[in-house]
Amino acid sequence: MFCSWISVIILRDPGKNMSHYQDDDAEYMDEYDMEDIDDGMDEEFPSRYGSGSDSDVDENDYSNNKISDTSAAQARRGKDIQGIPWGRLSITREKYRQTRLEQYKNYENIPHSGERLGKDCKLTKKGASFYDFRLNSRSVKSTILHFQLRNLVWATSKHDVYLMSHFSAIHWSSLKHKKHEILNVSGHVAPSEKHPGSLMEGFTHTQVSTLAVKDKLLVAGGFQGELICKHLDRPGISFCSRTTYDDNAITNAVDIFVTPSGAVHFTASNNDCGVRDFDMEKYQLTKHFHFLWPVNHTSLSPDGKLLIIVGDNPDVMLVDSDTGKTVMPLHGHLDYSFASAWHPDGVTFATGNQDKTCRIWDVRNLSKSVAVLKGNLGAIRSIRYTSDGRYMAMAEPADFVHVYDVKSGYENEQEIDFFGEVSGLSFSPDTESLFIGVWDRTYGSLLEYGRRRNYSYLDSLIM
Repeated sequence: MFCSWISVIILRDPGKNMSHYQDDDAEYMDEYDMEDIDDGMDEEFPSRYGSGSDSDVDENDYSNNKISDTSAAQARRGKDIQGIPWGRLSITREKYRQTRLEQYKNYENIPHSGERLGKDCKLTKKGASFYDFRLNSRSVKSTILHFQLRNLVWATSKHDVYLMSHFSAIHWSSLKHKKHEILNVSGHVAPSEKHPGSLMEGFTHTQVSTLAVKDKLLVAGGFQGELICKHLDRPGISFCSRTTYDDNAITNAVDIFVTPSGAVHFTASNNDCGVRDFDMEKYQLTKHFHFLWPVNHTSLSPDGKLLIIVGDNPDVMLVDSDTGKTVMPLHGHLDYSFASAWHPDGVTFATGNQDKTCRIWDVRNLSKSVAVLKGNLGAIRSIRYTSDGRYMAMAEPADFVHVYDVKSGYENEQEIDFFGEVSGLSFSPDTESLFIGVWDRTYGSLLEYGRRRNYSYLDSLIM
């Protein structure tokens, strides 16, 4: 059985509170169920078929050994980037990929939403290489808790990336190949600073659903509406808040941004249909907008005037960030959306949906999307632009991340192909690195890619 390669995901209805699934109500979704795999894998990876918890696997997993990492040089010599020993298996990588494409079942809230968009989708030229494989680090394990939420990887430089690994927020230095625990939420967490509105009693056993890191600020959102804020250059926790005590409390996404005045804020998108704006200079809730359906993701335009609101509705809402009033609903998607991102130019933006598409919109003409990009397997659950606006990356739930050349009108595409659930993706602020979190019991890791540069002019000088 191939299913033990890929972590079993606890399937949770995004419209329900995490507590509803603590005991016998838990269902398990395993999208990697195959039977054509050699049992000889057990000898090399004895933990594959273990029945222990994720922490048990972590303690015994070979992924803790640096020797299991894959470098760019090893990949050029033919080693699988994830270290999967295909030569020992009864199926080739190509055959397994084909089987995955044929058998993978995309999760849909609206039936057959991913089957009705073929004619609208843009035909792209695949085979481009904008980012080259640099390293696969299995010594750092990227994990997820909710199968629809995949915003748990954030790069703050070309060598520094933050991610969730079980109950720990981890800093990984790709330069030093070292990891450091920044925040552990498995026990009791309470703020060490006093601010009006902060819950000084803190939280216990927080199950982190989403993460954001920017400008030395880390914000973790939880399944019970928790928000935990930590400044990376200060000891302790700065601020704790619970957005709501509603049964639908889960924090689906967090977006950190800097206002035109230079103040650091963040928005929290919640399942109680609310979007909240927090001022991290004053540690106060400054705005609270309410919508008619759970909000799964929010993105603020570069000029701070418009919000993209996506959630449990096929429509995308473009909203005034000051008043919360709808500027215009955008039609085109056929299912619920979980991802959004603005291009740095502030003119175009992207939305990702469970209908397997990412739509590109232009604020100068919102009557319809200007491009529709289609995934291979499933929903588009995470979208990122490079800070220079040259490239856009979108992640499917598993196996694929697509990088597009924006300058070409999204015509040229690089397809990054691997096996495992995607926990998140992030470009570094200088655009030099792309990090992809892969969640899997045996092959969980962090993939690192480096931007391809043309140094022919320098090369000619050196020669």
